Amino acid sequence: MTGCVKGFALDRRKTLVLPRLTVIIHLCGFLVFLYSLSMLPPMVVALVNKERSMFAFLSTFVVFASLGGASWAMTRRSNIQLKTRDGFVIIVLFWLLFSLISALPFWLNADVHMPFADALFEGVSGITTTGATVLNDVSDIPRSMLYYRAQLNFIGGLGVIVLAVAVLPLLGIGGMKLYQSEMPGPFKEERLTPRLADTSKSLWFTYLLLGLLCTVSFRAAGMQWFDALCHGLSTVSLGGFSTRNESIGYFDSNAIEMVAGIFSLLSAVNFTLYFVALSKWSLKPFRKNAELKFFLLIVAIIALITTLEVYRAGMYNLPDSFVHAFFLTSSMMTDNGLSTGDYASWPSHTITLLLSASFFGGCVGSTCGGIKALRVLILFKQSRHELHQLAHPRALYSIKVGGSLINDRVVRSVGSFFFLYAACTFFFIWALNLMGYDLLTSYASVAACINNMGLGFGETAQGFGTLSDGAKYLLCSAMLLGRLEIYPVVILLSRVFWRA
Repeated sequence: MTGCVKGFALDRRKTLVLPRLTVIIHLCGFLVFLYSLSMLPPMVVALVNKERSMFAFLSTFVVFASLGGASWAMTRRSNIQLKTRDGFVIIVLFWLLFSLISALPFWLNADVHMPFADALFEGVSGITTTGATVLNDVSDIPRSMLYYRAQLNFIGGLGVIVLAVAVLPLLGIGGMKLYQSEMPGPFKEERLTPRLADTSKSLWFTYLLLGLLCTVSFRAAGMQWFDALCHGLSTVSLGGFSTRNESIGYFDSNAIEMVAGIFSLLSAVNFTLYFVALSKWSLKPFRKNAELKFFLLIVAIIALITTLEVYRAGMYNLPDSFVHAFFLTSSMMTDNGLSTGDYASWPSHTITLLLSASFFGGCVGSTCGGIKALRVLILFKQSRHELHQLAHPRALYSIKVGGSLINDRVVRSVGSFFFLYAACTFFFIWALNLMGYDLLTSYASVAACINNMGLGFGETAQGFGTLSDGAKYLLCSAMLLGRLEIYPVVILLSRVFWRA
């Protein structure tokens, strides 16, 4: 009798698992096919400039368009609705595939000569909007590769999943679970419009508009069109890849640094606020948003401290100290990663402050990395709540943000996320230190990667190319964990998730 029950349970599990596996392959195949199309624009750039790198993009496109298209077509009869657990599996699987596809053009390109570990690091860094690079001379690589790096940042900024869910209804598969897994922040269930596809289109329209304004502003500030386009794509995605070794510092222009700093802050704002403000033709959504006010307050405090410290060190006069400090503070706090050419020569305690500020990040619903301002604000209010509760044990207190009551479920989620984020950070620092790197290099490199910020310090101040292959693979893991905000990866490693 017991054997019959076990046999029935096993058969039932197979009947549940096989269809779910089919729908996962079906959706991953479509997303791989969709992402393979991103090889076409850099291929055109390579053709226009008569560069051999065209063949690297063409090969990647042919291979993954074929594999993705075939997987999608062979499983088209699957009509099962996605569940939350399927969303987590697909997100993690696809980002792993995403990273591999992104790395191949670097690996296959004869003009770049990258070993696989370097190619994977560059690809993961680009698509996760980290902006850390292993290239010694960025300006020496083909223009198509420079554009491709910026495009990686731009696509990874808002997430190809958010783009894909705009067309997921065509597949007959619900995209809400993917959307919730992909979007950052504790309030994943919120949508701008009743229909998910409309929400994604609205987010991408706002994103593209901001990218266009940033590109035009860089051009008006003195950049050539190609540099302006690449830096515009990198800035609004808070990705940080540049066309120059010295990053923004190459242009030696206060106007360009101010444009980069301002658009870094604009890109760190919750994109839903732009949508609501544009739909209502009002700035009230910005003025009333508690998270945005908290974020700007912290930016102002850090920028002021940095200005005074740089000026006190005698590096610049007061106006230049403000411009450079504002730009680098905006870039590192929002996890953009564009830099001045000489930031490594700034006082080490100032850079350490900015590296620590990168954990703060920007607002939820933006393209930034880090913990996010709303989570920090909730933790701050929760700590104050506990102090009040200790002083007055019988009093009843509630946590509010911007007049809205924060329920216990969100508070617990934020506290858990903070713990996991800190635990992962300490683990990566310990592991890198165990590989032989000093504590400052380990801390700066991990902060750069898990926060998707990209600027190292110590041995990685001039780039990550000097790291061992093992360290590069480790930091690739940190970048993906940071981009996916820990939970989707950690939950796949838990036994509870895999129980039927």
